[in-house]
Amino acid sequence: MRLTSVIVLLWLIIGAIAAGQRHYYSSGPKNCSQAGTLLVTIIAGPLNYTGVNPKISCKTPQPSK
Repeated sequence: MRLTSVIVLLWLIIGAIAAGQRHYYSSGPKNCSQAGTLLVTIIAGPLNYTGVNPKISCKTPQPSK
């Protein structure tokens, strides 16, 4: 259990470093697509360095006029 926790923590740290290298922290997420992309990049962890470039697109319904 302890080894698993260390591996998961390292995985997420590597993902956070990859997000930083892509400058996702330079300005906070302005919409759900940017927030989703940041989150998925962190979760992808070391896979970012194997060519994985996760992107999320989401559309929120517009309010009626």
